[in-house]
Parts: sequence; structure tokens; C-alpha cells
Amino acid sequence: QVQLVESRGGLVQAGGSLRLSCAASGSIISFNYMGWYRQAPGKQRELVARITRGGSTNYADSVKGRFTISRDNAKNTVYLQMNSLKAEDTAVYYCNAVWGTIDYWGQGTQVTVSS
Repeated sequence: QVQLVESRGGLVQAGGSLRLSCAASGSIISFNYMGWYRQAPGKQRELVARITRGGSTNYADSVKGRFTISRDNAKNTVYLQMNSLKAEDTAVYYCNAVWGTIDYWGQGTQVTVSS
């Protein structure tokens, strides 16, 4: 069973930065995709950023130019660098890994951006 453990989020002022990490219990090279999703109160979970096994990335339009997803295969860890944070980035952020047709999820971590 794959486990994904996210770092603690936190409270950040608007305009600030925060980096999330997601450590996998196994080799992340085996995953087709790894990514970050978020869910704000009263809203559906949405994709924030994703990175493929080959290193290709894609981002939600709302975070392009502000967020960067990266991976360290040696550490089996994926990162989400979040800059120029806005109040609307406030949400629970979830790490996701896809292996074939199977989705694995982290427990979620709260990010709160104060305006």
C-alpha cells in the first residue's frame, strides 16, 4: 500500500510563499503522474499542478506563473512551491499519485492565506 505524507501547511500572508512537500513510501518513478489538488470550503476538489514520470508539468490557469511543481526521485518526494499567494489559494491541499488506474491520496494539509 502506497502512503503519501504531506508536509504541514500553514498560515501565510497574501503575497507570501510556502512550499509543500509530499513524501511517498515507495519509488515515485513508478507513478504515471504525481500532483497536487486542493479543495476550498464548499467547492469541488480541483487540480493545481501535475508532473509526469518524464517531468512534464501542467498547471491550473489560476496558479500559472505563481506555483511550481517539482520532484526529487532520489528522495521520493514531490514539491509544490507557491509564491505570490492570494486569499483564494486558501484550501486543503492534497498530494496525489497515479499508478495505472489507481489513485493514491495524501491526508491533506491546510493552507490559509490571510488578506
